[in-house]
Amino acid sequence: MTHMNKTETVPEGLRGFFEDNPRLALAFSGGSDSSYLFYAAKACGADARAYFVKTQFQPRSEMEDAIRTARYLDGDLCIIDRDVLADGRIASNPPDRCYWCKHAVFGAISEAARKDGRDSVIIDATNASDDPEGRPGMKALKEMGIRSPLRECQISKPEVRELSREAGLWTWNLPSNSCLATRTPFGTVLTEDGLRRTEEAERRVGMLGLSDFRIRTRGDSAFVETREDQMDILDRIRPELESVLSEYYSGIIGYGIRRPGL
Repeated sequence: MTHMNKTETVPEGLRGFFEDNPRLALAFSGGSDSSYLFYAAKACGADARAYFVKTQFQPRSEMEDAIRTARYLDGDLCIIDRDVLADGRIASNPPDRCYWCKHAVFGAISEAARKDGRDSVIIDATNASDDPEGRPGMKALKEMGIRSPLRECQISKPEVRELSREAGLWTWNLPSNSCLATRTPFGTVLTEDGLRRTEEAERRVGMLGLSDFRIRTRGDSAFVETREDQMDILDRIRPELESVLSEYYSGIIGYGIRRPGL
């Protein structure tokens, strides 16, 4: 990368964070926030290693994005496999599922970072736009001592996107994503087959032209959500969309506007 030493795309507060914490472990998803944080760490000369935890909750495309970005940044990436469905507190899909899942994922990162001598500072890419209210996963991060420099430095999601664009990162406009488990109502047991069905259905629908949407499972039926500004696209492709979803679900029970972050 030609701009790797350009710290003008890193706000002063974030530069100070990496000066104070020059060796660290980064929980990495390959999304816009963690990609920018990885870029910023390297631009500031920090010795950062990224850790991607591969579970049943991520579509394969996320790991592909993480690998692509790490290569683009010439960054050090460690991929960890974790069977989160082996934990009944997660697989049973209770309202605090995210709390237990974060403990599992960051426990795996902490263990790997400890072996690498990096466990003194572990960071994630929670930003200032993320609302902790009703987010049990953020409670887990606090309990585990995970630092969130974007949030600590009051850098919002729109600012992350703009800084990423200025830095030339291809991830600057990636749609926000959430894990596949969020497509299933609390109390419905999560299975590998069900998660893969959701992943494949969303992949196929994405090929029709929608770029920021969710397919929620309701029993054996689907409920489709997308951003308000994509509803025209949804209406235009509805016949093809319904044909695709008929291969995975018994029916479609409705369409709606997707709430940000879900």
